Amino acid sequence: MDIIRLRALRGPNLWSRYTAIEATVRCEPPELDLHQLPHFEERLRERFPELGVLPEPTADGVVTMAHALEICALALQTLAGCPVSFSRTIAAPEGGVYQVVIEYTVEEVGRLAFETAVALLQAARDDRPFDTPGAIARLKELDEDLRLGPSTGSIVEAAVARGIPYRRLTTGSLVQLGWGSKQRRIQAAECDTTSAIAESIAQDKELTKKLLHAAGVPVPLGRPVRDAEDAWRAAQELGGAVVVKPRDGNQGKGVTVNIQTREQVLAAFEAASHYGSEVMVERYLPGIDFRLLVVGRQLVAAARRDPPLVIGDGVHTVRELVDAVNADPRRGDGHATPLTRIRLDDIAIDRLAQQGLTPESVPPRGMRVVLRNNANLSTGGTATDVTDEVHPLVAQRAVAAAVTVGLDVCGVDVVCQSVVQPLEAQQGGIVEVNAAPGLRMHLSPSFGKGRNVGKAIIDHMFPPGEDGRIPLIAVTGTNGKTTTVRLTAHLLRQRGWRVGFTDTNGVYVNGRQIDSGDCSGPKSARRVLAHPDVDAAVLETARGGILREGLAFDRCQVAVVTNIGTGDHLGLNYITTVEDVSVLKRVIVQNVPVGGMAVLNAADPHCVAMAEFCAGQITYFGPSAHHPVIATHRALGKRVVFVEDGHIVAAEGGWQVRVPLAQIPLTEGGAIAFQVENTMAAIAAAWAVGVPWEAIARGLETFTADAHTVPGRFNRFTYRGATLIADYGHNPDAIAALCRAVEAMPAGKRVVVISAAGDRRDQDIVDQARLIGQVFDEVVLFEDACQRGRADGEVIALLQQGLQGAPKTRWQTAIRGEFVAIDTALARLQPGDLCLILVDQVEEALAHIARRVAQADKAPAAAG
Repeated sequence: MDIIRLRALRGPNLWSRYTAIEATVRCEPPELDLHQLPHFEERLRERFPELGVLPEPTADGVVTMAHALEICALALQTLAGCPVSFSRTIAAPEGGVYQVVIEYTVEEVGRLAFETAVALLQAARDDRPFDTPGAIARLKELDEDLRLGPSTGSIVEAAVARGIPYRRLTTGSLVQLGWGSKQRRIQAAECDTTSAIAESIAQDKELTKKLLHAAGVPVPLGRPVRDAEDAWRAAQELGGAVVVKPRDGNQGKGVTVNIQTREQVLAAFEAASHYGSEVMVERYLPGIDFRLLVVGRQLVAAARRDPPLVIGDGVHTVRELVDAVNADPRRGDGHATPLTRIRLDDIAIDRLAQQGLTPESVPPRGMRVVLRNNANLSTGGTATDVTDEVHPLVAQRAVAAAVTVGLDVCGVDVVCQSVVQPLEAQQGGIVEVNAAPGLRMHLSPSFGKGRNVGKAIIDHMFPPGEDGRIPLIAVTGTNGKTTTVRLTAHLLRQRGWRVGFTDTNGVYVNGRQIDSGDCSGPKSARRVLAHPDVDAAVLETARGGILREGLAFDRCQVAVVTNIGTGDHLGLNYITTVEDVSVLKRVIVQNVPVGGMAVLNAADPHCVAMAEFCAGQITYFGPSAHHPVIATHRALGKRVVFVEDGHIVAAEGGWQVRVPLAQIPLTEGGAIAFQVENTMAAIAAAWAVGVPWEAIARGLETFTADAHTVPGRFNRFTYRGATLIADYGHNPDAIAALCRAVEAMPAGKRVVVISAAGDRRDQDIVDQARLIGQVFDEVVLFEDACQRGRADGEVIALLQQGLQGAPKTRWQTAIRGEFVAIDTALARLQPGDLCLILVDQVEEALAHIARRVAQADKAPAAAG
């Protein structure tokens, strides 16, 4: 089995709404029916007993190696703990070739699962050994390393539940929530509103204690120390038991509690100095360790933390008891599991020695053997939820501590006998505050009720009703996408929004171009959605990007499909029919939510058929009020946009608004039919996101189809009394629309400059030339950068084939080079003629035309 192509679909795609690995594979003849491979399934199940059921046979009654690959890759991820369920195998038009699609939650894990499945199948086919448990362990380890940790994950899950989109910005825990100007960011349990000053204060234990003491919050007395001897002097000054800890530590590292002797203090100083540049000695508060979580001036969770310990049974050693506790499946390494394994390291051995024990000692039945002085979960401790027990005054002190330091999400460590009574009544106090506190103990406590603290953080960051989304309009279709995108963006700007948009010419934010080239794919779309100065986004969503990577967004408020027509790019990436194109482009329609809007071309049956796949509402645009689709939709009280008596009319129920075509320069008073369609689509999109009608009318009046506003889209020039029109039309539907527009324009002679993209089907290239031959008197053919894999002369030969017997064309020539072809056509023009230049290198060709026009304008003055 050969892997032809492997790619990650990182958003909603042709197959599903899930992120997925899509592989194109070619099966060898024996692999096209696994029943023809003797003992293959038996050997596969020996190596992978957990495989499950192979898929049902295909229509011709066979199960292929591609189907086995699908099931293996999905099962491997499932056994590694990944929550995946979707997979599919589709036969490609080419014999023996299949597209295998497998959902993933972490891309690297999905890729490794696919590679592992291939290796497993090869081992079974060749009867070679394969370490399946080891492979699953590697997948599980990679997943635990790369997936979001419990704290960040809980916040992201709460965001998803609120409908807030998210994007992981790094392989760590930095996550963007929301889009554009409404975005927020988190890193672990830290919000973007947490100041560096507040975080710095929280790390400085001595400064924190001084500020809290000044605010009337009970804290243990103490001071920083210079060396081990100074630590002992500080302990003597305080009297009684003390705590030694790093001044800027975290997660309980280097903390030693409840010690009194000189030897203990000196050893504790050495331990603390490994985790911080300065060491603190403070009075030990007798009692229990509690963690209180404050979010936005509210106590949202509290947990009692107990140090790691084992209970003696008079039979087993301490080491054996620790092994038994660590066998709990909830315990693991790091933060991926609810509990952490207890470690018998030097600190634990020292703590055992204080109790007169070693790891090999057999403690008597019932003896509590403590293995650490601190109760952090990261060292193997346990947590018990006590949220409902916290006295209001204890909660008040915790909130005061968070506010004093300046943290909106804060873990407050309290030591007291019980949280059911005020701290002052029991000589308790706050011993530490923590920025970016771990949430694991509240989400999945060892005992008691888990608390949805991720939701509390999201509710703090996003007020009720806010979902972090900006208006997002996705535009696709065969023709007219770029013009529709640019006009829609212009209409949205009239509302006062800072608009970001992408198209085949670049990425634009608030009127500034930040990237150039064909930017109609998901990478460019993500740039717009991540930009903090974007209040609304209009994204050209081309077929290539959907196939290559899926959508850049989980859903769009408005999906616009300009047309499908006879399709484009047929024969590429197994999109071979117009129906295939329609299914691909309706992906944006399928991802319109309830409350959203799909804007569809009523005159295109393929667009109309998309309506049933939309969860939101439909706005149809079409040529007249009498079109059956328009008339029916309007009778139902739904939104429609159509042309009537020289106006574009938008109607819903008994309401309507009329905009004169004479006031829309883009359409030249309605003379250019395809620009009328683009205008109706843009009006419907702007209407769907609530742009006021006076703003829409103002935008329509001020939008012109010049080379700056919509480069390569019916740009008009005047050259020595002749009319030049430059356009990027590159498929039969576009050529047909341009021909109709040119025929409606007066001209003494019509000339066209044309080539064709080499990656189109032969028939598409021939058809374009046939259309040209029915309208243009003279044709200049050229080849240049657009050959795309074709041999020299091949494109021109196909165009010449289409011109054979042309009813209108009386002269033609073939040129090498786009600019030479343009100059050849210009030299043949007389005043009153019209020349359509179908540009390939849009920016360069438009600049060349502009230079020639400028030279012609100067020529008479120079002669005089």
